[in-house]
Amino acid sequence: MSSTVRIANQFLTVDVSSLGAEMQALTSSDGRSWIWNGDAAFWSGRSPILFPMVGKAPNDILKVGGHSASMAQHGFARRSEFALASSSETSCRYELAASEATKAVYPFDFLLAVIHSVEGQALTVAAEVTNRDIRSMPFGLGFHTAFVWPLPDAANRPHTVSLDNGAEPALVRLEGGLISPKKLASPFKSGSLVLDHSMFEEDAMIFPEGAGPGLRYEAEGGPSMHFSFENLPNLALWTKPGAPFLCVEPWHGTAAENGGPDDLEGRPYTKVLASGETARFSFTVEILA
Repeated sequence: MSSTVRIANQFLTVDVSSLGAEMQALTSSDGRSWIWNGDAAFWSGRSPILFPMVGKAPNDILKVGGHSASMAQHGFARRSEFALASSSETSCRYELAASEATKAVYPFDFLLAVIHSVEGQALTVAAEVTNRDIRSMPFGLGFHTAFVWPLPDAANRPHTVSLDNGAEPALVRLEGGLISPKKLASPFKSGSLVLDHSMFEEDAMIFPEGAGPGLRYEAEGGPSMHFSFENLPNLALWTKPGAPFLCVEPWHGTAAENGGPDDLEGRPYTKVLASGETARFSFTVEILA
């Protein structure tokens, strides 16, 4: 049965569920809520962890390590019960170890740890993946947190995503849930994108490269959130048109490419760990106003 841990400091309170090691709430000391409440009328997720793949596999069949099995979009971690490994007032660590059930669909021995911690007005969510297998282990890892849109006390104000690097990265779209090989013109202008729900009528906006190590999500004249990414080269922005949230999704790995290799090893940005290696991925979000 799932349980929830609460961590907090004088600025932030965070609730994290053992189911999927998924953040359930991010609240500032003034009572404002910063992430989506999971209303299933739009989307029941809040902040799922994507592992061992990001996005979809062709025909929902994951091929990896010479093995094929059915796997739903974004992998099994978000539907798995994690064990609480440690917790303190300001940090908690959940772990998911390989089992017979996971090996039936993903034939590797792994440990996935998800750590939430707060310091000052910042939350860091980290994932550590360890390859406990004797073989090299390919996988994708991503974060999928839904932040409120509009931001607190910012209804009817323009909302902007601004890339720290000022870039205009090429956009790709999904075709049947798979990455289109066609690169489209960037919606960013000098690193800035004014959000509009019509941008999401064709599903997520995906930027496989060039979005850089950080961004700001803010309302004009209102609240602002700054994000920093570690070991996460891909970025997606997603919502359902008209839904009151914006998912800021830094990834290492993408869905399979339409017409491309159908195995996980052949996907763009798949991470491969040698036996015994550990890789860390994280994002930090600081609430600035």
